[in-house]
Amino acid sequence: MNREDVNISYAERESSPVRFHDYDPNDTVSKKYQDLHQRQAEEEQAADREEAEEVERNGSVSSASTADDGQSNRRGRPDHVSRTTTQSSGRMEEMVMNYLDRHPTAAKRIHDHRLQHSRTVGSMKAAVAKGELPPFGDGKPYPPPLPDKDEYVVEFDGDDDPMHPQNWPRVTKLYISAILIFNAFNASFASAIFSAASPFIGQEFGTSREVLVLGTSLYLLGYAFGPIIFAPISELYGRRIPIIGSAFAFGVFNIGVAIAKDIQTVMVCRFFVGLAGSCPLTIVAAIFTDLYSNHFRGAAVATFGATVICGPLLAPSLGGFIAKSYLGWRFTAYIPAFLGFAAATLALLFQKETYGPVILVSKAADLRRRTQNWGIRARQEEVEVDFKELVSQNLSRPLRILFTEPIVLLVTLYSSFLYALLYTSLTAFQLVFAGVHGFGPGNDGLPYYGVLIGALMGYGLLLLDVPRYAKRLTANDNVPVPEWRLPPMMVGGIVFAIGLFGFGWSGQYNTVHWIVPTVFGGLIGFGIYLTFLNSLNYIIDAYLAFAASAIAANTIMRSLLAAAFPLFASYMFQGIGINWGMTLLGCIAVLFIPSPFLFYRYGKKIRAKSKFAPAIDVEKDEKEEGKGSGDEEAGESGSNEKKEE
Repeated sequence: MNREDVNISYAERESSPVRFHDYDPNDTVSKKYQDLHQRQAEEEQAADREEAEEVERNGSVSSASTADDGQSNRRGRPDHVSRTTTQSSGRMEEMVMNYLDRHPTAAKRIHDHRLQHSRTVGSMKAAVAKGELPPFGDGKPYPPPLPDKDEYVVEFDGDDDPMHPQNWPRVTKLYISAILIFNAFNASFASAIFSAASPFIGQEFGTSREVLVLGTSLYLLGYAFGPIIFAPISELYGRRIPIIGSAFAFGVFNIGVAIAKDIQTVMVCRFFVGLAGSCPLTIVAAIFTDLYSNHFRGAAVATFGATVICGPLLAPSLGGFIAKSYLGWRFTAYIPAFLGFAAATLALLFQKETYGPVILVSKAADLRRRTQNWGIRARQEEVEVDFKELVSQNLSRPLRILFTEPIVLLVTLYSSFLYALLYTSLTAFQLVFAGVHGFGPGNDGLPYYGVLIGALMGYGLLLLDVPRYAKRLTANDNVPVPEWRLPPMMVGGIVFAIGLFGFGWSGQYNTVHWIVPTVFGGLIGFGIYLTFLNSLNYIIDAYLAFAASAIAANTIMRSLLAAAFPLFASYMFQGIGINWGMTLLGCIAVLFIPSPFLFYRYGKKIRAKSKFAPAIDVEKDEKEEGKGSGDEEAGESGSNEKKEE
C-alpha cells in the first residue's frame, strides 16, 4: 500500500462517515491520520506565515526569490503530501495494512472511494513551479495562505446526499440508463450492418469479398483503440462530455460512409465509426457503477450486456432488407448516423453528469459564486494530467496485468474467443443459409434471431438470479466473492460448445432442415451471453481497484481477435467445410470449459499470490464465502475474526 491509499482512507471518512464507521467503529484510522497531518499543517502554516512576513518586509516577491523557490514547491503541493510525513507515513501505512487484514470490507470501501478520485489519468500533486514567482500584480503583496485548506474541500454530505447519483430518483436513473442503452445499441448494431450490405457495396465499387470484410474488421479495430482514449477522458472531465461528443462523431463518420465515392473512404470512415462507437461500450458500465449499488448493478450490467450482444444479431437481417430495397446500401450507414445524432441530442438535453468528482467540481464552483469565498474547491480540481502516468496506467498496466495474472489471461482469452465468434458467425451463417439453403438478402439474416432468442434466454436467467445474488451479498456484508460468478459460466461454456458442433454438422448439408442449425444457433447465443457476461463480472470482482486496467486489457484483446477472425473465417470454411471448421472452433471451446471449474476450486489461492488482486488471506476469504452462502460456520468465523483483532 502506498501513501495515496492512506490518504484515500482519510478521504473516505470525510465523504462517507457512516460507512466508514461500519468498518472502523473506534475511528482508529482517522484519529491517527488527523494527528499525523495536524502536526504537518502546523509546520506548513508556520512556514507560510514566515513567507508572507518576508514578502511584506521586502515589498516584492523578487527580493525573496531564493526562499520562494522552496516555499512555492510546498505551496503547489496538496496538504496530504509533505516533506514532514516521510517517517510517519511508513508507520501509518503499516497500521492501515494490518487494519485491512482484519477488516475485509475496508478494502472494498477504499476501492469504491478510489473509483471516485481519478485513479487512472492524473496525479494529485500539482506542478512544481520553476524559477521566480511572478509578481502578484498592481504592486500588491501575495495574500496569506488559507488557514486550513482541508476545510475548503467540498464533499458529499453523507450517504444520503441527494446530489450523489445513487440517491437520485428512480425515474432519473431509468431515463439516463435508457439513453445509454440506446447509445450502446447504436454502436453494436452498426458493427454488423455493414456485412449485410457488403455484396451491394462490392458491386458498386468493384471490390472483392475479401476486401469488404475489412469494413467489419476495421470497425472492431476502432473498438480496440477507443478505451485508451475515452476511459481517461471520462475520469478527467466526467462521463457526459465523451458520451455526447462520441455520439456526434459516430453520426458524422457514418455520414462519411454513406456519401463515400470510393472504397478507401468507406474503410477509413468505418474505422473512425468504430472508434467513436467504442465510447458507450467503454463508459456505460462505469456510469452504472456511479448510479447503482452492488445490489442493483447486476441487472443494469446484464441489460447492457444483452444490448452489446443483440445489436450485431439484429443488424444482418435489417441491413439486408434495407440494402436490397429502393433505399440502397448507403442507408445502412445513414440510419446509424441518424440514430447517432438522436443519441447525441438526447444525451445533450437529458443526461446528467454521474461521475462523483466532477459533480463536486460543479458544487464547488456554485458555492464559490454564491458565498464569494474563492478558496472553496473540489479535489478533482487538483488533478493534473501527466503523460507518463497516462501511458503507464492506461496501456502498460493493462498489459502487465494481462500477461502476469493467470486469471486475467485465461478469462480474457476465453471471452475474446467468444466475442470473436460472435462476428465470425456473420460469415458462417451467410455460408449456411445463403449458400447451402439459398436464402436471399435479408432472409439470410433471419436465422440470427435464433441466436438472439438464445441470448435473451440467458439474459432472463441472469435477471432471475439477481435477487439470490443480492441476498447472498447482503449476508456477506456487501463484499462480493468473485467465485460466485462462475457457476453460470460453467453452464454457458458447455452449452456453447454443443451449439458449435451442432451448428457445423447440421448446417453443412441442405438435406437437414434449416430450423436445425437455427436451434443450435440459439444454444450458441445462450452460451455466449452467460459465459461472456460472467467472465467480465468475475474479473471486476477479483481485481477491485485494478478492475479498470483488467477490463481494458480484456477489451483490447477481444476487439483485436474479433477484428482478425472474420479475415480468415471464409477461407477456413471454404477450405475444410462448415462442418470441420465449426468442429475446430468447438474443440477450442472445449479446451476452455475446465477454466471456470479450475478457478472455482483454486481461484482464491491464485488471487492470494497475485500482485493486483486484493485477496490476502485465503482462509479468511473462504470463511467470508461461507458466510455469504448461509453456511452454519459463519458465526464461528466471526468469533475467530474478533479474537484476531
